[in-house]
Amino acid sequence: MRRLFVGIALTTAALFGPVALEAQLSVAGRAAELTIGGRLHTQYQGSSVDGAVNDFFIRRARIIVDGSFNDFFMARVQTEFAGGGASLVDAYVQMNFDQGFRLSVGQFKRSFDLFELVSSTDLSIIERDGRIPGFSSCTGLGSVCSYSRLTEALDFAGRDVGIKIDGSSGTFMYEATVTNGTGIGTSDENDGKSFSARAGVAASDQLTLSASLGAHDYVAPGGGTEHAIAWGVDGQWGTWRDGLLVQAALVGGDNWESLNLTDDPRRFTAFQAVGSFYSPLQGDRLVAIEPVLRVSIADPAGSIDDDGGTLITPGLMFYIMGKNKIGANLDYYMPQTGDSEFVFRLATFLYF
Repeated sequence: MRRLFVGIALTTAALFGPVALEAQLSVAGRAAELTIGGRLHTQYQGSSVDGAVNDFFIRRARIIVDGSFNDFFMARVQTEFAGGGASLVDAYVQMNFDQGFRLSVGQFKRSFDLFELVSSTDLSIIERDGRIPGFSSCTGLGSVCSYSRLTEALDFAGRDVGIKIDGSSGTFMYEATVTNGTGIGTSDENDGKSFSARAGVAASDQLTLSASLGAHDYVAPGGGTEHAIAWGVDGQWGTWRDGLLVQAALVGGDNWESLNLTDDPRRFTAFQAVGSFYSPLQGDRLVAIEPVLRVSIADPAGSIDDDGGTLITPGLMFYIMGKNKIGANLDYYMPQTGDSEFVFRLATFLYF
């Protein structure tokens, strides 16, 4: 509880710090108009697990450069400087043939998971997977068994290198990717490729419904290339920073990381719902307050009893300007067997 009180005190102190500004710099390049921006996310986390490291750290420190050559050809490079090193997050060129068809080549997010595709600058949950330092019990994956832990660790969601197509027509939208399957900045490890596709329809001004399908290639224990299959359905009611927003998704598929337990991959399922309410305020320092609640229920290997869990995340965001905000989350995890654990998070989000 002492850690929790410390985090709350830090949140209060942060609210009286300097006001963050939202701006982007546009300059003329040799052959393009360049827009330069970035983000800085800092975080404190305090875990209930004995022996866990509770610390302050830089969660994200990124510079983003968008280059526009004309209406047809553009590019993005996003670099990451957190964690004591530098890496590429996004690096792709995009060709806009039509509103209904765009082609991108490079490194970007796979076309699968609703919660992964949403930018971290919009999300009101601080960590998508709800990880708890010092806790690891999810079958084949470690960490907690949550929706995003399964989609990310099994490589159905997240960034990868390859080709992407996307577009929209009226209320219909789609996107699909063909990628190496090995993630950020790594060469392919076999002769297979991973596939993902996503399609949705705007049922109304407030409601969007979508479905996803993924096939991830991996090296089987015998040395050959196999494909794990995953599916998902999801919906979103509302829009960001405008009253009520609810996102919900159901996903299932092959847990290929469970092959150390059996000759065939076990089947996983997961459900997650996140609700928030953005309430404008009349003030110079704070423009809005937003309570948030997440419920994530996951079973990593259906035929194994009592290896799943439930993640509950209450939280609160304070908005300074635009996407600049300060937030606190309490990720509370209840495994089907064993003791429950939690982590308190305090984060600042600077967007420029």
